[in-house]
Amino acid sequence: MELNQVTLPVKNMEDAVAFYLTLGFTQIVDTPHYARFACPKGDSTFSLSLENDDFSNNAVIYFENENLDELCQHLSLKGIQFEQYPTEQRYLWKEAIIKDPSGNKIKLYWAGENRLNPPWKVKS
Repeated sequence: MELNQVTLPVKNMEDAVAFYLTLGFTQIVDTPHYARFACPKGDSTFSLSLENDDFSNNAVIYFENENLDELCQHLSLKGIQFEQYPTEQRYLWKEAIIKDPSGNKIKLYWAGENRLNPPWKVKS
């Protein structure tokens, strides 16, 4: 099985699309109530769905980038606000935290070998 996409709820489609374009994603679907993006690397996509009702999204979306420090510096210069700049975590990932205009939590990270093979990996 392969993950196709993740859909995030948004309050304002125009603001959300502008935010994700600023992050460097390529928009591949554009409607007033739905947008879909391709990631700059690989075959992954994600989408945005306009929600008219109040919502609470407690999911965290992770986007991986080997050059995390440079990416975050570049995004900061473009006006992206960070809740946390790249920080080494106890689980051996380096993470930065931002939120999109609808409050969806996004972690930009680099984990290297530890992404799939941490020291505590389950032995098969």
